[in-house]
Amino acid sequence: MNATACDIKDRLVDLAGRLGFDSCRIAVSSPPAHSQEFGDWLSEGAHGEMQYMARGEEKRRDPQKILPGAKSIIVLALNYFTETEKRKPEGGKRGRIARYAWGDDYHDVIEMKLEKIDNFLHELGGEQKCYVDTGPVLERDYAAAAGIGWHGKSTMLIDEKLGTWFFLAEILTTLALPADKPARDRCGTCERCIKACPTGAITAPHKLDARRCISYLTIESKSSIPLEFRPLIGDRIFGCDDCLEACPWNRFAKVSRETAFAARRSTTAFALRDYLACHLGDRANCEASRSRQANCLNPMGAVSASHCRSCERVLLAKV
Repeated sequence: MNATACDIKDRLVDLAGRLGFDSCRIAVSSPPAHSQEFGDWLSEGAHGEMQYMARGEEKRRDPQKILPGAKSIIVLALNYFTETEKRKPEGGKRGRIARYAWGDDYHDVIEMKLEKIDNFLHELGGEQKCYVDTGPVLERDYAAAAGIGWHGKSTMLIDEKLGTWFFLAEILTTLALPADKPARDRCGTCERCIKACPTGAITAPHKLDARRCISYLTIESKSSIPLEFRPLIGDRIFGCDDCLEACPWNRFAKVSRETAFAARRSTTAFALRDYLACHLGDRANCEASRSRQANCLNPMGAVSASHCRSCERVLLAKV
């Protein structure tokens, strides 16, 4: 690897740090390590209604089908851990929302940062494809290969400093950059995440049946929630953090420097009946909000208009 490539990488890592990313590492642009397992998972139907997973299968198995000539995959991690005061809502039981959605929409926050990195690499002759959770990329495989963290038994990635509370983003580039070494699996015999799952969605270490996962049932699935899972969902109306919270590596987690992820009252301290009243009483406004930037609950942060009907479906299942 020539000195120029090493210099580019050094400048890239410095820029990523100045933009607020907690980690920036490089993986080789090659087929992901668990390509076959991903195909088996689809064949089993464990992806449920997430048909976009099957539609993008070929691209997820080969990054060259996304960006021909891609030589490196830049993987970035951004801490979203934030704490909130345990406030008891007035007028009834609180509706729980997954921690990642307490603040602003992470897609918008991270995309602005990626644009600046893309511009930097473009000036150096690179062609890029940038993704924040939405592209046909098996991002955890590349994050593990780059040493961002290791595959936890819950299938979530774990970083020894950030725990489980971080977003991932990827930049495929035609620039050849020095690859980093993978992180060592440090879960050992621990199975706290598996035992913590209320619905038994983690059917074995490193194996998840999305059809049983509360995050899938309350966000991705558009069908009625199966009766067997409704009592287990409890007061969760958007996502679930149980397997994440159970991880002992989270004892090292520190509050994110990104203020956009700070908790809002509307995502941490609303009573269930208030959510329901908002969704049923403000339907016209919700339907009119067509972009992530126009939030259906003001200020609802990452729980945007695109997820409004999912929240309502979960709430109505509790009535």
